[in-house]
Amino acid sequence: MTAQDFLVAFGVIINALPGGLYALTFGFASVPTAAGFIIGAVGCGVLGIVSPISFQAETLTLAGTMGRTIQERCSMIFLEGAILLVVGLLGIFQVLVNFIGPVITNGMMAGVGVILAKVAVEMTTRNPIVGGTSIFTALLTYYITPNPADKLVYTIVSCVILSSIAAFFFNKQGDIQIDESREKFILQKFVFNKTVIRGALGISALNVGANIAFGNITAQTLAKSEVNLDHLTIVSSLADMISSLFGGAPVQAIISATGTAPHPIASGVLMMSIMAIILITKMLPKVAKFVPSESISGFLLVLGAIVTVPINAGLALQSGLGSNDLIIGGVTMTVTAITDPFIGMVSGLVVKLLMGVFAG
Repeated sequence: MTAQDFLVAFGVIINALPGGLYALTFGFASVPTAAGFIIGAVGCGVLGIVSPISFQAETLTLAGTMGRTIQERCSMIFLEGAILLVVGLLGIFQVLVNFIGPVITNGMMAGVGVILAKVAVEMTTRNPIVGGTSIFTALLTYYITPNPADKLVYTIVSCVILSSIAAFFFNKQGDIQIDESREKFILQKFVFNKTVIRGALGISALNVGANIAFGNITAQTLAKSEVNLDHLTIVSSLADMISSLFGGAPVQAIISATGTAPHPIASGVLMMSIMAIILITKMLPKVAKFVPSESISGFLLVLGAIVTVPINAGLALQSGLGSNDLIIGGVTMTVTAITDPFIGMVSGLVVKLLMGVFAG
């Protein structure tokens, strides 16, 4: 490993810490989440996976908003992990992707972008000073950062720091509630009701798209390499299951700058290993005392409205006016945005089937 491998890993860690704070706002415990990062480090190292796993805003948002209690949220993540683990172990991830098709996958991801933007607006409405500062800082940082690969990293770090400073001056900081009694490895009592099942299916559908998009961007675009999506799915699923089993947060595929390192696999393993140390030593809850939950709203707005929606909507609707794919992609995106990714995906598949029958 080289000095650049270390520098890139630390850069991704800085990017991951606000994501960890975001996870705490939904009641996930930080210490058990360390187990997920350990599984990620071992799995990526052993299987040679160039795309690491970490806190992913999309999965956290869905789990946090669809689950009414931390028990439901952990249950969702565990069930989602079990579903995708079966897919990965059977080696049918690519078969599933081909069956769904790129139009529905991109429409679903675009709908998730709308959900992220909606959450950002709700946060800002709840706390205008912190949310407004976060959004202003995020937009400014995103557009003045010259290197596209650095835009989201600088955006999340700057909006969280500056909005937290604003919160300090206006006496609005530190509203993330931490239950210290949960910051240990405690077996969770899962529940399996309609909300949990729907949430698990929605998060599973989301991460089919996320593994394709984020895994391939890190591997192909940044590392100029390839990634076995079945292996990535197995590792992230096991990480989710073990983390949630003890009350921890989900850790999923991300777009990681470690792909640009001279030794991308080693840099990714280093990043996940250090994150595990940070979490297991309870450093994250200490930081959370000074950070309002709305500080991440700017990043969510940029990620949703400026990055996710335009890119994925463009790919889903690129076939042109009057085409079948345009309607399929539009329906998938719209239904996802107002419900969840699984219902959006099913809606797209139903429309695709019906158009195939009646148009054929």
